[in-house]
Amino acid sequence: MPFMSSKFKPLIALNLKAYAESSGEKGLKLCETAAMVSMVSGVRVIVCPDATLLREAVKIGCEVFAQEVSGFEAGAYTGWTTAEQIREAGALGSLINHSEHRMGFDLVEQAIRRLKANKLESMVCAQDEDEASKMAHLQPTYAAVEPPELIGSGRSVSTAKPAVVTNAIKLIRDQNPDVGVICGAGVSTPADVKKAFELGVDGVLLASAYVKARDPKKLLEEMAAQV
Repeated sequence: MPFMSSKFKPLIALNLKAYAESSGEKGLKLCETAAMVSMVSGVRVIVCPDATLLREAVKIGCEVFAQEVSGFEAGAYTGWTTAEQIREAGALGSLINHSEHRMGFDLVEQAIRRLKANKLESMVCAQDEDEASKMAHLQPTYAAVEPPELIGSGRSVSTAKPAVVTNAIKLIRDQNPDVGVICGAGVSTPADVKKAFELGVDGVLLASAYVKARDPKKLLEEMAAQV
């Protein structure tokens, strides 16, 4: 793992999105499973449930990020989630700029600033290694490279486009060695996770593979064993 950062504990991040399989009680069950696997394996597992589940997910005991956050302070901003709301829900941070919720550079910068002001972590998504390097300049906690064409494809970026991962690691480390490097898009199997960490990432980000797995606990346990 030539580029591995010693600052970060190995991480598996689970974006539950807005699937039927991750809504309501089913979503909370997935959070509970993640908390159990994290406790037993020692791997950091972050769960990103939908906004309606944030407070209940925190009570379960798992590490929780929101799926999105704005750069606005508290005020008249209908339809936006503030960093203050995330903090008060008990979550630890937020995803930012996912391919399904793009924000633009200036809004990303504002969102990171508001999260930092509230002592919260940030995981900024980028579509390629150049954008990831640009985002690393903003000093998020993590920069996650996710080629959009591989999201939900079942073809992992770590095996289908390993050069994207290694290039992102180098560019991000050169830009800011204190930013953790995550890869996502198509990460579906324990072998995908193993390959990602062999390439040198600090963590992986996945969604449908976990949410729609026949046995999410077994899958997550097997993934954690590869870290």
